[in-house]
Amino acid sequence: MQVAVVKYNAGNVYSVLNALKRIGIDPILTDDAKLIRQADRVIFPGQGEASNAMAYLRQHGLDEVIRSLRQPVLGICIGQQLLCRHSEEGDVDCIGIFDTEVKRFQPTIHQEKVPCMGWNQLRDVKSPLFENNSYVYFVHSYYVPLCNETIATADYILPYSAALHKDNFYSCQFHPEKSGDVGERIIKRFIEL
Repeated sequence: MQVAVVKYNAGNVYSVLNALKRIGIDPILTDDAKLIRQADRVIFPGQGEASNAMAYLRQHGLDEVIRSLRQPVLGICIGQQLLCRHSEEGDVDCIGIFDTEVKRFQPTIHQEKVPCMGWNQLRDVKSPLFENNSYVYFVHSYYVPLCNETIATADYILPYSAALHKDNFYSCQFHPEKSGDVGERIIKRFIEL
């Protein structure tokens, strides 16, 4: 099983590589289109800023590579956001797998801090990849509103998409690689799709 982790100018890649190694996968970290297309599974992780990330992806042709993939793909954190049509972060058009716009959290009271950071519960799960009512780890200032592709929700300031699915593309706003045993099970289930 060859698992490619997409290399681009986004952080948090090495925790994903380490999580894969813990479950017995020896992944490749690459921005090589051929290697990404040949992989059995592709993980598109990251933390970063949407407009800079999209500029890098376009400059290296990786937006088209990702759009063309037919094997299972898992976007994580900004990877989920970049798979959407547009992001308010930098007012940028993204890859467009999910036909929705990424929005910035707007606090309504003093106690609502942005970024949203910490453990939150998955609800309304509609995929065997995830476990209803399990707690996973989030760090984000932007979110995907509820939409047709939502397969799990979380609630911070308002209900939002914790995970999305369309065709061979899966994504999660949270970090499975930082979510303990629950996250490890999610990664394993993705690999076994």
